[in-house]
Amino acid sequence: MTAERNVTLKTDPVHRQNVTGALWMIAAMAAFALEDALVKAVSDILPVGQILIIFGLGGAVIFAALAHRQGDALLTPDVVSPAMRIRVLFEITGRLFYVLALALIPLSTATVILQATPLVVVASAALIFGERVGWRRWTAIIVGLMGVLIILRPGTEGFSALSLLALVGMLGFAGRDLASRAAPRSLSTAILGLYGFLALAAAGLLFFLWQGEAFQLPDARAAVLLAGAILVGIGAYSCLMKAMRTGDVSAVTPFRYTRLLFGTALGIVLFGEALTAGMLVGSGLIVLSGLFILWRGQKKRLRSVEQ
Repeated sequence: MTAERNVTLKTDPVHRQNVTGALWMIAAMAAFALEDALVKAVSDILPVGQILIIFGLGGAVIFAALAHRQGDALLTPDVVSPAMRIRVLFEITGRLFYVLALALIPLSTATVILQATPLVVVASAALIFGERVGWRRWTAIIVGLMGVLIILRPGTEGFSALSLLALVGMLGFAGRDLASRAAPRSLSTAILGLYGFLALAAAGLLFFLWQGEAFQLPDARAAVLLAGAILVGIGAYSCLMKAMRTGDVSAVTPFRYTRLLFGTALGIVLFGEALTAGMLVGSGLIVLSGLFILWRGQKKRLRSVEQ
């Protein structure tokens, strides 16, 4: 009976889509962690606003070239659809606040806080897209959010208001991912990437003007770091868009937790950071919650296949 059930599950097209989406997500998280490390390194050289402008324009040019090569129209009515307008707002919020967090707090801390994104995405998918999430998964979401509170430690001497930058960035990314799910299917990954990076450049310009700092010509080291961040970021962005548009949101998004491994490892190796007990406990609750959500989603899918 078990063998028959496994064969049935493997031949289920939705299961195959979920596996494919999960692989895209893991690739995206590895690339995003490397991008974070490069951005953090260059933030010691250039102002954050300038980094966002250069990073956004560089990514936009490459995605525009890819879209043109594919024969995609750069401007269509779908580009200004309600879902895309909402997506741009969330993109600006997520990118701006998370890059600020990378510049001001440890990479490992920002990475751990960002791991709450799947909890917000799964909960929002249930409320917005009508995906069925039972009480067990809602409980797991609450436990995971408690893990975020343990990491932030509000009301204690160890609380840092700068950590809230990563929290706001996380909420922005969750909204962006959900809006990407609702974006018109006619829009390719290249078009989504183009407007996502244009939104990033716009956020950088606004912050740069608000800071009032003079534009600095990047030296050789800064130029290499920025070029690497742009190229890695484009690959990460493409993988993420493919992941969010393949399979069920509740099955694919828990694999975001692999970023925790990549990000903390880079923080320890490259920046000499240390993990606190609170971070370990909090991230453990977040990861266990995500894995439980994944397990419940697969179990639900198995029951529907058998029926």
